[in-house]
Amino acid sequence: MKELYFMMIGIVVLALAFRIVIDLMSRRSQIKWLLGKKKVQELQKLSPAQFEEYIAALFQSLGYKARVTGGKGDGGVDVEAEKDGHVHYIQCKKFITSKVPVGAVRDFYGAIADRIDGGKGYFITTNVFTLDAEKFAEDKPIELVDKYKLMDYMKMVDAPSVPVATTTTHPCPKCGSELVNRKGKYGPFLGCSTYPTCDYTEKLA
Repeated sequence: MKELYFMMIGIVVLALAFRIVIDLMSRRSQIKWLLGKKKVQELQKLSPAQFEEYIAALFQSLGYKARVTGGKGDGGVDVEAEKDGHVHYIQCKKFITSKVPVGAVRDFYGAIADRIDGGKGYFITTNVFTLDAEKFAEDKPIELVDKYKLMDYMKMVDAPSVPVATTTTHPCPKCGSELVNRKGKYGPFLGCSTYPTCDYTEKLA
């Protein structure tokens, strides 16, 4: 009887210890997820140029030789990353509320299709892609990296610190870039400074 009693106690203790370990692992996972989410929110506050610099630094941490190529006439490529003799092409879209449409992914593929030679394209955003965009990329040498996969990338390595965001007087609610005064046929309005990348507009009172 005593042996059975102690055996039952041992089973109960093991079950409790197992439950505690599972709870601790779950809490650690939740904490990591929250920290990753906070980093993505910090990235959404950066200017497009700052975001490109961060992605280049992140790929450096992942073992690539990366450099920012973004700017006017970049051909849809913001960052080039080389590893094992192959060049990979990266486009960065710093979106807050907008989903990356299929047209943006299609244009990116068109810009790199003739340049890929053993490498691939990475389309990275701080938000998500539309379903059409995901379907378009399924059979293409393009990896779509949304904010969730970006969080995973940052967990894989000692990710670089997110820089302090450049302050803007009138931030665009879609991408966080600066809104600037523009003139149209119906009068003046505010438009995103990154147009046509972001097409947000706002009427002036």
